[in-house]
Amino acid sequence: MSLRGRFVVVFVSFSLVVTAAVGWVAWRIARDALEAELDQRLEWVAGAAAETGLQSSLVAALEPGDEDSPAWRAAHERLRRLRRYVAAAYIVDTRNRALVTSAPADSIPTGTVMQQFRPYDEELAEARLDGAATSPHFYVDGRFYKYGFVELEQSDLVLAVLVQADFPAPVAALGRTIVLASLFAALLAAGLGAVLAAGVVEPLERLSRVALRIQRGHMDERVEGERSDELGRLARAMERMREGILERDEQLRLMLAQVAHEIRNPLGGLELFASAAADSDDPVERRRLLARIRAEVGTLNRIIDDFLTYARPLQPDPVISDVRGALEEAMELARGDAARTGAVIEARLPSEPLTARVDPDHVKRVVLNLLRNAAQAGSLVRLSAEWRRGEVVVTVEDDGPGVPEGMRERIFEPFVTDKQQGAGLGLAIVRKVVEGMGGRVEVDAAAGDTFGEGAAFKVYFPGSEDFPASERPADARAALAE
Repeated sequence: MSLRGRFVVVFVSFSLVVTAAVGWVAWRIARDALEAELDQRLEWVAGAAAETGLQSSLVAALEPGDEDSPAWRAAHERLRRLRRYVAAAYIVDTRNRALVTSAPADSIPTGTVMQQFRPYDEELAEARLDGAATSPHFYVDGRFYKYGFVELEQSDLVLAVLVQADFPAPVAALGRTIVLASLFAALLAAGLGAVLAAGVVEPLERLSRVALRIQRGHMDERVEGERSDELGRLARAMERMREGILERDEQLRLMLAQVAHEIRNPLGGLELFASAAADSDDPVERRRLLARIRAEVGTLNRIIDDFLTYARPLQPDPVISDVRGALEEAMELARGDAARTGAVIEARLPSEPLTARVDPDHVKRVVLNLLRNAAQAGSLVRLSAEWRRGEVVVTVEDDGPGVPEGMRERIFEPFVTDKQQGAGLGLAIVRKVVEGMGGRVEVDAAAGDTFGEGAAFKVYFPGSEDFPASERPADARAALAE
């Protein structure tokens, strides 16, 4: 079943259940209330009639054939007057024999057994015990009726009055109204469900079509997300996904172009030096050319390593360690490269341990990359580290020209560089590796006062107050061993 159909079915089912339940409860309450009111009125009418001069002792003494006696005529006259309020009235004894009725004497003679009262033996017994009772309503000749029974004082005689029970008609009308209201509510719910379903299904169908277009590579059309509800958030998420795919596609195109560009230059040098070495008979010149070939091969390897690292970054294996060791190793490697350019690298590391939950090899790689960049940009480079607000902050500063203002926002994006050579992946790799360890990297607008306008890169690693396993005090290691 479609989502639209489910909406309609759920709304219709809910409306039917609610209206039917509420209607049934209302119908039962109305029926019981009306019947209770009629019973009370019946008992009141019968009780009032029983207290209007009916002498139970005289009536109890009547026998068959006493229809012409003064006692019978007096009682009959009183019951006949009740016909203005009731359909019929009877005085019966314990054997359900009629002693006096509101009907003519020849129709119901004294002593006639009233067969219609046999179903109401319990109600008659209740009237003799409690003073009054009413029968359930019954249907005769197209109408509903009820009996009311009242005990005559100081006797076993019961006055029975028959009244028309008019409450079933309005109760039935109420039931029909409830059924019609339930059907109307179901139709209204179906319409409302269809409208709501359209408000949900149509945007989903549009988003589905957009997803199909994205899958087929047609990503030129924006995903509109003007709504403020969940569908709007979904549309905006799909738009961010589309933009991310476009951005990654653009990065992929740039990477392919950059790969071709970066590899073409060393390959051209390799071809030139190889041809020259093949044509040269001078051993010294040939060794010089072979050394240049090895240098170009090394350049190619570094380029390939950078692209592979960016495309498939190694997963970190974070442990609690003192980052000073990784910083010192990176500094020693960077000093060897800096010596060829005449740059000087100095370090300001604290004497206390700087413990962080990091991968030491990744820390060394990150800092080495930053130190090499700084040594290429300036003649003086400083490496410092400190503990600040629960983080280990590593700073690399140089006295070079600094980062141009227009590049500060994009300096960590791939293929962004101000150098004539290089793929522009170094800082992008730095950010990816640092974020993989739960840290972050930033570039300041300028370095400290000592370096003037030079650049300052700060790397924040998540700190730890625990000792590295190799540097725990002896008593702490013994406690752990126990």
